[in-house]
Amino acid sequence: MDVSTLLTELFSRIPEVLHRAAGGLDAEGLAFRPDADANSIAWLVWHAARVQDAQLADVAGLEQVWTSEGWVQTLGLPLDAGDTGYGHTSAQVAQVVAPAQDLLGYVDAVAAFAADYVGGLNHAELDRVVDRRWQPPVTLGVRLVSIVVDATEHAGQAAYLRGLVDRSRG
Repeated sequence: MDVSTLLTELFSRIPEVLHRAAGGLDAEGLAFRPDADANSIAWLVWHAARVQDAQLADVAGLEQVWTSEGWVQTLGLPLDAGDTGYGHTSAQVAQVVAPAQDLLGYVDAVAAFAADYVGGLNHAELDRVVDRRWQPPVTLGVRLVSIVVDATEHAGQAAYLRGLVDRSRG
């Protein structure tokens, strides 16, 4: 298996989990939070996609799907266009409200962007330094691993919350 096939497979797993977590949920289910300071399913799905989008666009030197394809307008969240959810307060988490089909449409747009980008990478490109603010400097390969791990963690959290929602509804 070559590196582009491996990366494509890794990134393709994220939207599958996010779809299972949010697909078919109503506004109440998407907004479910086990306590006042927890993240909602809607926020977790949005954030998982936003972080992938922002970080992949950065390393690719491209505009984020969020703005280039108009998802910032489609979702219409009362947040700054550059916001990815990092460091959100409980009140900001509560502001991420959108229909499941729109959230998952954004997830799918980011997944297509990710597949296009990582599908064109080769082994040598993974050693390219993309961030010199760290010691050691961060390579593209390390950044891609970080993106996948972060998105997978949030997708898993959303899936767990979906289980709680489904059980509470019988």
